[in-house]
Amino acid sequence: MPASSEFVALCQAQVALLTQALGAALSVVYLTEELVEGEEAKLIPVVAYPNQSAVWDENDSLAFLPDGIEKVNNIPRLLSAAPQGSSILLRSGPGVDATGGEQRRHKEGHSLVQQRQIVLPLIHEGVVMGLLVTSREDRPWNEQERIEVERIAHTMALACILDQRSQWLGQQFSQQQRLQSQQNELLHNLLHQLRNPLTALLTFGKLLLKRLRPSDANRDIAANILRESDRIQDLLSQFDEAIDLTASQGSLLAYPSEVSVEGEVETATDPDRANKPLLLLPEGGLMAVGTLESCSVAEVLKPLLSSAYAIAQERNIKLKAEIRANLTPVRANPKALTEVFSNLIDNALKYTPSGGWVYVDAGVERESPQGRLQGVAVSDTGPGIPPQDLERLFERHYRGVQARSEIPGTGLGLAIARDLVQQMQGEIEVFSPSQHPTNAGIGSTFIVWLPESQ
Repeated sequence: MPASSEFVALCQAQVALLTQALGAALSVVYLTEELVEGEEAKLIPVVAYPNQSAVWDENDSLAFLPDGIEKVNNIPRLLSAAPQGSSILLRSGPGVDATGGEQRRHKEGHSLVQQRQIVLPLIHEGVVMGLLVTSREDRPWNEQERIEVERIAHTMALACILDQRSQWLGQQFSQQQRLQSQQNELLHNLLHQLRNPLTALLTFGKLLLKRLRPSDANRDIAANILRESDRIQDLLSQFDEAIDLTASQGSLLAYPSEVSVEGEVETATDPDRANKPLLLLPEGGLMAVGTLESCSVAEVLKPLLSSAYAIAQERNIKLKAEIRANLTPVRANPKALTEVFSNLIDNALKYTPSGGWVYVDAGVERESPQGRLQGVAVSDTGPGIPPQDLERLFERHYRGVQARSEIPGTGLGLAIARDLVQQMQGEIEVFSPSQHPTNAGIGSTFIVWLPESQ
């Protein structure tokens, strides 16, 4: 990866420190570049002082390196600047400080103090990423100055690895955004294709309803078809809006296109989207609870029970609903409440065997610190829920022992129901065995508690 402008700016600042604080007359920073995988990496100069124009000359790019270290595996280093156990091969060129610590020794008639050129690798976790060459003519480097040079090389090495990781993360982020964009387009196409047959079903249902006489028993079935088709159409619209909102939020999280040296971040995002509402967390499913209002539990349950009776009859299940008269309205969102009751009733019908019972009871009440709550209980005579599954029953995609059964499911219905109930300041409880008086000891009972309207 090429060095970023931020990394180059940091190297320039470090080279300026070498020049101004330590009196370096010449400093060059090289980075390794592996042009072809498996071949020797090449040293590329990125920053030089004072004559930078000479460094960028391709023919003279390695002119400031001592003899014998044109290749990465020939880079000498101070032993204190590299981790122990490094497998990098080291060779010293003439006039190069290639020893360190207590192991520094005389070579070719010169001691370390007499050396005026220092060559240090930019190394991190045993990997050489570049090279720092610095020298001066007026005096040799003392011990304290060598330590400062090592610190500068260490700073550059850390900056280099952070720069490479930042660029890699930017590439991964861009790739993820492209993939998400493709997925959004695919979902839009599928939604468009789903609307066509759904529109046809609505049309056929309306025509069928017009042809049936008012006394025909099949009118309720046709009306249920239209009602469920409208519900699907509403869910598809919410799905479409959720995709658009996800796409707009993806742009708000765009990876920074440029970061200035002062730390200001500039992104290529649309400022007009900053005030758009955030999408609910995944636990909320596709439906967001809108405005809470006073609504009748009986009115919400009525169309759902009409469909449930037909399903129960087809499966040889007995469905009994007891809804008390003159129930106090609850504070909730009708669409969200429909989704909650639909999931609970569908689950009860799905897990109740042929010949079993499903009970829906509305009108139970209890007090809470927040006020009076009204409950709707859905009970069944199914296999029940093992104790070990009760604690995780409302986790997304968790089905417990039912995952090994032949009954289909995704483990999302109860998670969606709980999240919607909580957004309406309500509660949901589960009991297994069931608490219904006529089938105590078997099955399960789910109770949805909602605050009554004041």
